[in-house]
Amino acid sequence: MHPQMVMYEEEFQQVAGLCDRLTREANARCVFVIDKNGQLISASGDTGQLDTTSLASLTAGNIAATGGLAKLLGEKEFSILFHEGERDNLHISIVGGRVILVVIFDHRSSLGLVRLRVKKASEDLARVFDELARKAEQPGTQPTAFAEITDDDIDNLFSD
Repeated sequence: MHPQMVMYEEEFQQVAGLCDRLTREANARCVFVIDKNGQLISASGDTGQLDTTSLASLTAGNIAATGGLAKLLGEKEFSILFHEGERDNLHISIVGGRVILVVIFDHRSSLGLVRLRVKKASEDLARVFDELARKAEQPGTQPTAFAEITDDDIDNLFSD
C-alpha cells in the first residue's frame, strides 16, 4: 500500500486545471488522475456515463499487476500502458512515481496527439505533486481532520 496523499486546495485546483487543459488539447473524451491506492483525485471531460470509482480502482490494480510483470522481466516498471478498443482507447501513465494519469479517447484523437500532450501534462503534474510532497514533509503543515474547525464551531455544536 502507498501512504495516503493529502491534497491542499491550491494543488487540487492546479491538478483540475491541468486535467481540463489536457482534455481539450488531446481532444480526449475524459482525463483522470488517480492515486496508486485507487482513489480518484481529479476528473475532466465526459465522465457522466462512467463508474469513476470502479475505473480508478481497476486502473490502480492494472498498474500494480503490470508492475509485477515488469519485475519478472527485470524492469523497474512499465510507466506507460495503452489499451485499444473498438470505440475507446486508454492511455495510462505513471506520473512522478506517485499518481496515475488516464486519458480516454476515441476516433476524434490519435495516439500520437495523446502521447504528445500527456508528455507536457505529466511534467506539469509532477511539479504539482513534488510541491505537495515538500509541503507534507514540512513541520507544521500537516493538516488534521479538525484543522478547519474553529472554537466558535465547537461552542455552537455544544450549545443549547
